[in-house]
Amino acid sequence: MSNIIQIDHLNKSFGSVKAVQDLSFRVKEGSLFAFLGINGAGKSTTINIMCGQLAKDSGRVLINGHDLDRDSAQIKRDFGVVFQYSVLDAALSVYDNLESRAALYGMSKTEFKQRLAELAKLLDFEDLLKRSVGKLSGGQRRRIDIARALFHKPKILILDEPTTGLDPQTRKTLWNVIAGLRKNENMTVFLTTHYMEEAAEADHVVIIDDGKIIAEGTPLALKNKYADDHVTIYGIEEDAVSSLGLPYEQVPNGYRLTLANPKAATELILHHPQLFQDYEITKGKMDDIFLAVTGKTLVEGAN
Repeated sequence: MSNIIQIDHLNKSFGSVKAVQDLSFRVKEGSLFAFLGINGAGKSTTINIMCGQLAKDSGRVLINGHDLDRDSAQIKRDFGVVFQYSVLDAALSVYDNLESRAALYGMSKTEFKQRLAELAKLLDFEDLLKRSVGKLSGGQRRRIDIARALFHKPKILILDEPTTGLDPQTRKTLWNVIAGLRKNENMTVFLTTHYMEEAAEADHVVIIDDGKIIAEGTPLALKNKYADDHVTIYGIEEDAVSSLGLPYEQVPNGYRLTLANPKAATELILHHPQLFQDYEITKGKMDDIFLAVTGKTLVEGAN
């Protein structure tokens, strides 16, 4: 896969505050890319620069082969953005909101109606077109936000905290739609999220803090590098667990041991097979990685 986003040595300051410091990363076309950091880490500044909404101090930004310094108008067309907070006009109907969006891209009425029908079916809002946005539920409004971002068929979809506040079923529905877009249209998805299970599905993860990249890689590579593995043993007495000489904690029906890596877990089981009649091995979570590299939790940075 080729790089659809290429950022090199990006810098941006606001007075004495260095919001983005020498930031460099790549995003593969068609991939799901997770960009993680607490609020104030530099995520929004980077995104606003990429989209041409904010001037950079220095560095190079290439989007779909176009240089931001020369082709900002084309770059804006390549992006569709779903903001954390809805930018829809609450007083207008769903139809009128999307019609005004289509007008910004010079779409004819025929083109608008065709695209509207496609998105209404895809995102299941055919019965909401006449309703005012202000009367929609959070999940319904989020579907319209996504439709708005997709109306001009962008190459890259930026999802800024797309599922914050949504119920699990609605979150699942939206991610199914996004997975379909990636598969059928090779759409690139650039994600910021406080839900670490969403980041765990990414092809590549970048974690930033104070405007600088402090860790990046695939979720698996990051787990192997920064997070401990766990072995949970069921149906065993605490004395037996304690005799292993490893950190552990009690969990329902058993005890969870903390280990450095999968190899250590395998060796432990081979050396003490009599204790491992009922057990499971789990890798560390993305939350553990984020805490390990930043010393913070994403919840602390949430608004």
